[in-house]
Amino acid sequence: MAKKRQQPSRGGSSKMQGFIAGAGEIVQQDISETLRQNFMPYAMSVILSRAIPEIDGFKPSHRKLLYTMYKMGLLGSARTKSANIVGQTMKLNPHGDAAIYDTMVRLSRGYEALLHPYVDSKGNFGKVYSRDMAWAASRYTEARLDPICRELFQDIDKDTVDFVDNYDSTMKEPTLLPATFPSVLVNANTGIAVGMASNICPFNLAEVCRTAIALIRDPEADLFQTMQAPDFPGGGQILFDRDQMGSIYQTGRGSFRVRCRYSYDKSANCIDVTQIPPTTTIEVIVERVIDLVKLGKLKEIADIRDETGLDGLKITIDLKRGTDPDKLMQKLYKLTTLEDSFACNFNVLIGGTPRVLGVRELLEEWTAFRVECVRRRTYFDLQKKKEKLHLLQGLQMILLDIDKAVRIVRETEEEAEVVPNLMIGFGIDQIQAEYVAEIKLRHLNREYILKRTQEVEELEKAIAELESVLSSKAKVKSIIVKELEEVAQKYGQPRRSMILYADEVEEVEITQEVPEYPVNLFFTKEGYFKKITPQSLRMSGEQKLKEGDEITQQMEEQNSAELLFFSDKCQVYKMKASDFGDIKASVLGEYVPAKAQMDENERAVYMAVTHEYDGYMLFFFENGKVAKVEMSAYQTKQNRKKLVSAYSDKSPLAAALYVKEDQEVLLTASSGRMLLFHTGLIQPKTTKNTQGVQAMNLKKGQRLMSARLYEDGMLKNPNRYKKNLPALGALPDGEENAGEQLKL
Repeated sequence: MAKKRQQPSRGGSSKMQGFIAGAGEIVQQDISETLRQNFMPYAMSVILSRAIPEIDGFKPSHRKLLYTMYKMGLLGSARTKSANIVGQTMKLNPHGDAAIYDTMVRLSRGYEALLHPYVDSKGNFGKVYSRDMAWAASRYTEARLDPICRELFQDIDKDTVDFVDNYDSTMKEPTLLPATFPSVLVNANTGIAVGMASNICPFNLAEVCRTAIALIRDPEADLFQTMQAPDFPGGGQILFDRDQMGSIYQTGRGSFRVRCRYSYDKSANCIDVTQIPPTTTIEVIVERVIDLVKLGKLKEIADIRDETGLDGLKITIDLKRGTDPDKLMQKLYKLTTLEDSFACNFNVLIGGTPRVLGVRELLEEWTAFRVECVRRRTYFDLQKKKEKLHLLQGLQMILLDIDKAVRIVRETEEEAEVVPNLMIGFGIDQIQAEYVAEIKLRHLNREYILKRTQEVEELEKAIAELESVLSSKAKVKSIIVKELEEVAQKYGQPRRSMILYADEVEEVEITQEVPEYPVNLFFTKEGYFKKITPQSLRMSGEQKLKEGDEITQQMEEQNSAELLFFSDKCQVYKMKASDFGDIKASVLGEYVPAKAQMDENERAVYMAVTHEYDGYMLFFFENGKVAKVEMSAYQTKQNRKKLVSAYSDKSPLAAALYVKEDQEVLLTASSGRMLLFHTGLIQPKTTKNTQGVQAMNLKKGQRLMSARLYEDGMLKNPNRYKKNLPALGALPDGEENAGEQLKL
């Protein structure tokens, strides 16, 4: 109840005060009731009458515009000023000329937002892929309906759809358009309502029609056989994942990635991007690249500019000398919207109710809608033919005696009695008599009447056929299938978006630029690693090692070098020299098993250092076998940090060596025998865990102890230890034993 001059409450009540203008009173209102009375009707209006498309693929604003153009006779005729169309559309859509013209722009051919535009435009209509290319005012542009609109309005005057009054009840407008193809899937549609949204991706027209036909013939048909992925008007490359796309087809929700398409101009050393994802614009891409260049994350780019013109979209990226264009594009995919996600939400109004449907359900709903359209059209044609047949049957009666009909008309004194007298004279009903009475005098000849009555037999056949169609759902569906085939043949276009299979796409990990400088690398028997700069090494004293430990590998390298740590569990762990910090010789170093997160009780036994993954890995096993594996076998596209089955586990590993080219290796067995051979005698393998070939024959109880690269001067008589493989090797003579070169 209203209270006189009541002060607003200061408490945390769920009530709120409302002011009644001019009443001078303050009344309390329940906030939930206020929302129910004001906000909820608004929300429902936005959902049902503005933002969410219906099964014919159109929002009300689209439908009102296209129907106005249809009634203006703009289908197949000359163009008219867009301002004229906008003004006429306001009779159905009273939302202002700007909103109507924006709708027309999006449906136009010039804007390039739709695979199959509905408005054939002339003039500047802007571009969907540019934020700054605005369209001209409606007084400067012209438009008409595109020929494909014939399929939208086919038989609309045959009671195929319902008509309702416009906002002021002065005109009628259709509630839906009787589209002969599933336009809801052919052209993209986006809408944001209150509390819900819709985002439908476009599909290729021919593929959609074939899929609809397949589902009509077999409700369990595999959609991917006829419609593998969406198709965007701007092209691009769709990264196809079967499971991901299957989820979208089934639920109507999900997302997939879309990449740009580009070409590399070698002569100009530049990349030309000609197609971009539908979710971005030229300006966003250019601005993002410029920002990344300023931040130092894209040092390979010299310049970027927008060269879009009459030939279409084009973004040119000038490269610095020595830049790999494909690797740069992989970085740009990760860092910019040249690769972007498209989120699907197939929310459609079905019978006034918003529903999120998968592709199969959406096509089933469209088929049900189209079945009703065809049945209503057939019934309309049937009634018209029956009415015409009824009139012609009355005309046949006149054929029996034309003179009698003339005499009846002439002898009837009052005009109002002509029809009743004809009814009595020929035994026909009032409708037939009215038709006969309206025949002109010049048509009262036998030839005219015979020509009219010849149609009776044809009409009877047509009526029988129409009645059979109405009584058979299979015949109705066959009509729909025939119409779909005609649409696909007449308006079908090749795919614009290329399909890339996601599991075949190379994913590049974006890494920060690593400073390049010389370093000295040390690896110890116990698995400790040190990276020391040359300057620090010169100033350092003795190397600090764990008690009982010793340095097994030492080399001069660069900070960008790749490190492969082979473990005693037949696994390899890949790292970079830059992953380790620079230290001093007086420091123990980093423990590799802990740094690489090796398994429990797993030890690092060998370190291979590479840049280009060239050369070979040599594995020497205690049973005397040698495996030669190409280093490229350890290079992976995904840049994995850990690889299992790095070498064979059939026999314990005695030693491992990395060589860039074949050279001589010296083997030593537990028996003291030594064998010198050239690694070129061993055939390389791409299989990492190959068992290898027998190099050194061993007697029972013996095993291979060590392997090392041979250097001149290590043996006084090297030819003594060279044998044809496999071989026992040779025992060192007194001279060799007297030397110190053989101490391991």
